[in-house]
Amino acid sequence: MIGPDDVRAAARVLDGVAHRTPIVRSRTLGENVVLKPENLQRVGAFKFRGAYTKIASLPAGAEVVAYSSGNHAQAVALASRLRNVHATILMPEDAPRSKREATEGYGADVVAYDRYSGRREAIADDLAADRGATIVPPYDDPLIMAGQGTAALELLEDAGVVDTLVVPLGGGGLLAGSATIAREFGVRRVVGVEPEAGDDWRRSFERGERVEIDVPRTIADGLQTTVPGLLTWEVCSRLVDEVLTVSDLQLVEAMRFAFDRLKLVVEPSGAAGIAAVLQGLVQAPSTGVIVSGGNVDADRFAELLRVA
Repeated sequence: MIGPDDVRAAARVLDGVAHRTPIVRSRTLGENVVLKPENLQRVGAFKFRGAYTKIASLPAGAEVVAYSSGNHAQAVALASRLRNVHATILMPEDAPRSKREATEGYGADVVAYDRYSGRREAIADDLAADRGATIVPPYDDPLIMAGQGTAALELLEDAGVVDTLVVPLGGGGLLAGSATIAREFGVRRVVGVEPEAGDDWRRSFERGERVEIDVPRTIADGLQTTVPGLLTWEVCSRLVDEVLTVSDLQLVEAMRFAFDRLKLVVEPSGAAGIAAVLQGLVQAPSTGVIVSGGNVDADRFAELLRVA
């Protein structure tokens, strides 16, 4: 669905708009492990890359509708403000308050729904039809995937080619874009990491087809998908070598590690790759890890670390 040239084109669109986040290393993780902290990206997550790439393709004054538990919502809201586009965001009622407030703060209208009984895609379709709007999906779109892949492009340009690339996995947009550019660079293995409770990708890889699960109960709200995306599955099933899972406790341990050793605030979803490395699930001569986001408020962060 996308190729390396699409990721490079997205990088040109994002040049001077998205932050080029730094490369971070930790001796505790290993001399040959490099991290790409997208928690330092605009809106605190990699999602800004894909949202801006998509919205930049639309005319000024357009109307968009998106659905998200938080990071994509904030990304679409900010990208829309920057591009003079009006955004309506469908968010679950239990989305973190800080993420909803940030989304509204960027100027978007927020519509709440029950994630356990409502079908967000159907609700978004109705909203878009009512408003004559373009849907900006969180992952299942070529421009979104290409934009997300620029995080891996920067990692490989700045740190050099690694043997294995490790990427948090929810809907698959980040993994699809990252795998696309990683293969051109010669990365030998590409690995996705998802929560144990939300293992739709692991099951899908085992079956060789998309498998749907119930809404997972996990602290990783950004990875609470129930089925791989249609387009992201087409890319990842061809280019990704393995899907690993980590527990909620392991995610919290990774958050604590990032805070104590790296002085980085990372949300549960963003810590998935670090968790896999800390648990020894990734063995490679050199490893690149995308830290996908850091949108967790101080009270929730303290609560999670306190109960672990």
